[in-house]
Amino acid sequence: MSTDPETTETAAETAEPADSAAPTASAEPATSAEAEDTEGPGKAENAGNPSPELSEAEAELEAQRQERERIERRKAAKQGPVESGAKLSGTAADLLAAVRAVESGAKPVAGAFSEPPPAPRRAAPEPVRQPQRPVAPVATPTAAPVPPEEAVTAVRSVLAEGGAPAALAQGAAAALGAGAEGVLREDPWQLLRVPGVRPEQADGFARALLGGEADPGDERRGRAVTGWLLEQAALAGHTALELPALLTALGRYAVPDPDAAVRESLAEGEALVFQDALDTPGGTGTGAAESRAVRADDGGGEDGAEEEGQERPVRVLVGLERYALAEESLADGLGRLVNSVPKQDGTAESWERAAEAAGRSAAELIRAVAGHGLVLHTGGEAARQETAALLRAASGLGLRAWGATHGAGGRERLAAQVAGDGPAGTAGSGSAGSGSGEGSASGVDVAGEVPPGAVTVADLLSGGPGGPGRDTEGAFALDLLLVLDAPQLDVETAALLVESMPDGARLVLSGDPGVLWSAGPGRVFADLLAAKICPQVASRTPDPGPLGELVSGIGIGELNQVAAPGKEVVIVPVRDAGEAVHRTVQLVADSVPRAIGVPPEETVVVTPGHGGAVGTRVLNTALKERLNPGPGRFGGFDPGDRVVYTPGPGRAVPGRVLGADAEGLRLECAGLPVVVPRERVEQVVRHGWALTAHQAVGERWPAVVAVLPGDAVPALSRPWVYTAFGRAERHLSVVHGVEQALPRAVAEVGAKPRTTRLGVLLGSGTER
Repeated sequence: MSTDPETTETAAETAEPADSAAPTASAEPATSAEAEDTEGPGKAENAGNPSPELSEAEAELEAQRQERERIERRKAAKQGPVESGAKLSGTAADLLAAVRAVESGAKPVAGAFSEPPPAPRRAAPEPVRQPQRPVAPVATPTAAPVPPEEAVTAVRSVLAEGGAPAALAQGAAAALGAGAEGVLREDPWQLLRVPGVRPEQADGFARALLGGEADPGDERRGRAVTGWLLEQAALAGHTALELPALLTALGRYAVPDPDAAVRESLAEGEALVFQDALDTPGGTGTGAAESRAVRADDGGGEDGAEEEGQERPVRVLVGLERYALAEESLADGLGRLVNSVPKQDGTAESWERAAEAAGRSAAELIRAVAGHGLVLHTGGEAARQETAALLRAASGLGLRAWGATHGAGGRERLAAQVAGDGPAGTAGSGSAGSGSGEGSASGVDVAGEVPPGAVTVADLLSGGPGGPGRDTEGAFALDLLLVLDAPQLDVETAALLVESMPDGARLVLSGDPGVLWSAGPGRVFADLLAAKICPQVASRTPDPGPLGELVSGIGIGELNQVAAPGKEVVIVPVRDAGEAVHRTVQLVADSVPRAIGVPPEETVVVTPGHGGAVGTRVLNTALKERLNPGPGRFGGFDPGDRVVYTPGPGRAVPGRVLGADAEGLRLECAGLPVVVPRERVEQVVRHGWALTAHQAVGERWPAVVAVLPGDAVPALSRPWVYTAFGRAERHLSVVHGVEQALPRAVAEVGAKPRTTRLGVLLGSGTER
């Protein structure tokens, strides 16, 4: 099985220089649902909502567009003459001069990148080979307007001339916009902007169109490959790449002059360059004193931290504007929250009474929120009771309090916990609420107050049903926002959330730092924890029972044997892939229902990847044949099939097939009807008995079967195992075929590093 979750090994490390073969008719376009056999940090299927009215995805993108315009206006207002950099010399000074030349309309000087760059604190990993996922929501074929048929036809004719698959036509027309046909004729390497296309395929296409004029050193090719590498880096979770890593990757893709390719990309505005000033010469990665986006205003050069004539060590990074803008906006917004005075709803005495009534485990969180605009909260599943107690207390004090979760399942659990209906999703004995709030309410009289609400992050941003809505200035109509599953926030989503927070409101980010990071670029929650710019409350409420003990041990790098008198944890050894599939189906269909009492529809299978002999495709095929056999007459689906629907990048909503008609495939997802157009089914709907860990994150099921076949060893890491095992509420079966690789991965393999700038922008020494 091809498995590669969270990897930062890049395509450049494994690929040979571009070959001479053009794309063939058999090279299907890569889609987010089918092209990639591995799960990665950037994994997210393309999405769309087929409603003839404004769809959920379109509404979310419209909200994002408005927020981006607002951010860009604010950034533009701060633009002005840049007087910084007076004390920089050498490469750093040349780099600053080069970018200033670009801003004035000229191209960078030829020597801007000719000198060896300063030694980075740690070489940034190169971008991973995960071409199937679009870089961001605005670029997805789903979100963009469907291109006119005549435009698709014109592009199809150009692709035919270049020997590229006609199936790429719609994606190319959507990605390149109006005049896509002319764009491809003028610059065939623009084909790299279509998701799934690789440099060697674009080279073949260019040779077919341009003949002998298609030279590896063509500046158009250099710019296109530079942009493609930065996009692949984003798929791997990076918001920027260190310059040495980018130059090395360009060389491995047969770009003869990587320096020139980067200069051209900067000159054309297709990339931005940044300097992160380091505290100490040689920078160890623990003392970033200043971050400078050399294309923006700053006040550097005035701190006197260096002696005259001494070159200041810097880390030079190159990134795409959209992520640079998001990180800068996020840092500014977080600073605004940290430095603001929260709205005084309730006296200090009333907050203290609420804290005392909530119980000792939630009291510290409530006290921190009382006096601060930004608070971080960490803990496992049981700690969610503390956040529910906070929402109840805030509502009782008259605040408009809302909780936002990553997925619909988390939203339902939060709503049940706020209502005092018990642990609602915690594992084992059902005692998870102990210590996190003695009683079903905060102890504050909430009569006459608006009860706290629960919503998904996607619905919150898009103005979906059940959310708080926005005020006349576009800010959220709330006083306190609690965001659960905070590790799943990528930089763009986090920036939109923070920019939408009204002045005087409180933001609480809560999550389990041990789970897999976001599908999109960035490591927002981890960077904030490292930055230490606001109060941090660590829950002391342990997850109960054998499952809680097992997962807690994994979180600190220990795979312990736990006593499971109620068969809460069962290990099923297997020898090969065939036996793994057989035993998995047997567990879901027979053993777990009979021994544990959990029916198949409440059991989920978690496996490292989509492809391979024991990937989600093979397992879902076997499970469908056993649990809901049928001809698959609706695009491979039958009524009653369990599915996972991806309405947006990084989102996976479990559902069930109801049927199909002329409008498309009809699903029920989180209790709501969804209609997926026929042409989108293959890209946004998968069978859902078996999921990857990234698809399962944020959700919980009564029983989980974690499948670890022998070829899954490269995919295993502590965050992956922690996430997969932690999805189980009552029972976990481990189909075990990796022998000693499992405890070794738990003990030694942590999260793959991501290169981000948020920690530096916040003024921290965030390790990378």
